[in-house]
Amino acid sequence: MKRKPMINRLKIRATIPYSYKMMVPYLLLVLLTDLLIGFYSYSSLIQSRTEMAETNLRTGIQQTSSLIEFQMAEIQRISASLFENRSFNESLEKRGNPLDIFHSMLDQIIPAMVSPLRQFANNIYLIVYPLNPTIMQIYGKGILQKPIQSSEYFIVPPDIFKNTDLYASLASNNMVGRWVQIDADKELENLSYVHHLISYQDYQTVIGYVRIVIPLDDLLNNFDAFPLEEGISLSLIEESSGSVIYQRGGANQNDRDKPIVLKESVPSTDYAIKVLVPEDYLTKDSRKLQISIATVCAISFLIMTLIGLFVARLSGRKMRHIVKQVRSFQEGNFGKRIHFASNDEFGHIAEAFNAMAANIQSLIEGVYVEGLRKKQAELEALQAQINPHFLYNTLSSIISLVNMGEIQKVTAMVRQLSQFYRLSLNEGQVDINLEKEVEQVKAYIDIQRTKYEDAFTVYYDIEPAILSCTVIKLILQPFVENIFKHAWFGDSISIIIKGRKIGDHIELKVIDNGIGMRRETLQALVSGQQHPGGCGVKNVDERIKLRYGKDYGVSITSIVGVGTTACILLPAETVPQANQMRKIQSTEGAGVHEL
Repeated sequence: MKRKPMINRLKIRATIPYSYKMMVPYLLLVLLTDLLIGFYSYSSLIQSRTEMAETNLRTGIQQTSSLIEFQMAEIQRISASLFENRSFNESLEKRGNPLDIFHSMLDQIIPAMVSPLRQFANNIYLIVYPLNPTIMQIYGKGILQKPIQSSEYFIVPPDIFKNTDLYASLASNNMVGRWVQIDADKELENLSYVHHLISYQDYQTVIGYVRIVIPLDDLLNNFDAFPLEEGISLSLIEESSGSVIYQRGGANQNDRDKPIVLKESVPSTDYAIKVLVPEDYLTKDSRKLQISIATVCAISFLIMTLIGLFVARLSGRKMRHIVKQVRSFQEGNFGKRIHFASNDEFGHIAEAFNAMAANIQSLIEGVYVEGLRKKQAELEALQAQINPHFLYNTLSSIISLVNMGEIQKVTAMVRQLSQFYRLSLNEGQVDINLEKEVEQVKAYIDIQRTKYEDAFTVYYDIEPAILSCTVIKLILQPFVENIFKHAWFGDSISIIIKGRKIGDHIELKVIDNGIGMRRETLQALVSGQQHPGGCGVKNVDERIKLRYGKDYGVSITSIVGVGTTACILLPAETVPQANQMRKIQSTEGAGVHEL
């Protein structure tokens, strides 16, 4: 029977918290979500990559097709310009004096052939095959059997080509105004445009042929827009026959590839550009994408795991926080609150706890405000102790003067006493400007001057900037009174009243060069015990501490035979503290944080 509680206790300690149990289905859901997102992302990226590659290739095909169309049109324009040049054609027909024919070639034929060569961007051969045997030749044997390195023009006389297959091809009507591969074009990968020239006498007789030869590399711009090194195959085909005129690429293709076929016809021609794109090119980055997506999914799973752990810890922390606040409340810290923004069970617990704490705090607050009122009453009672004390001393002095028969002095002292009390009463207010406090001291000193005449001197050194600050009244007069009662030494005495601002504080000093005090006498004075005048000093210190706090009050230093300095430290206030006290009392029930 004794072992069961221990076993149950061990089971409780070994139990996994509920928040961590919820992590298992959460992590499974996150893992499944990551796998689905990863698969979808990979498929989408591969499809996007394929579509982008296909779009780029189609754009490149269209650009190449436009370039071919443009260059073919330019070559056809050159051929048409020669066909329509009357002087050029008439010069080709000219017979007779060789010198005249030579000048005709220099003036008409050669300039008409050189001009378009200079305007065309790529290297081409411009060849004229005249049927007039008297035209001088511009031709080198075997030149047309070599690759085109620069733009050149040639005039091939009929005796060289008339008995060849080339002439038979040119003379065929099917070869007129067409793009063909003749002579050595196929071996040299060139393409020729041929057109006949006619006589301007009858507009029918053929007087020769024009052939313009361009390398296919230049015509197709070497297929620079296509990454041929990655297995893409490009070819220029003749659509009517299906024959391949020109082909590049396809080196990396294998039999297992199922290439995508892209085809674009060259406008106004019988040619088309055909592109074979292997699957390897379209999926070449698939491995990188797999690694990248797997890495992102792994990082995502790790982050979600950390977030789950954080949430689990946060849930457990909420309960621990509730327990902690309850214990803190039990220890007397009633200002603690539980702040849960959620609307779950934790939120309901926090709401109930806060309502209970607010009710208890409201009760405590009432006690606190009542304590403030009590403290204010004590302050006013201490304030009331000053005036009767001073009045008692003054009346004693008046009685002494009456006994001595000093009627005029008595009259002056009574008048000065009434002036002092007008300033002291301050219309019932406890707070007073420092300037009026100094006037009170001056009224008191005038009363003492009636008694002591010129046996003492008083000096004032007060910064004008602090005269408008608010202080509690009757904080200087008790120290001046003690000087006259206890510090007098010899025939005269000097008093200095100083005031200055130090940061956010006001420092007032009352200094005399009287007899001074020993340490034990000074301690008795400050404590108000067993020393005449100690009650007044302690009264001022207690009133200051009640009003402003323990950081403020009175400190006294004294040296026997040298003098005494009383230092009063106050806050630099311009708004009466009494107004703030009344404002505090008016907030009863508003909450401790407003007090």
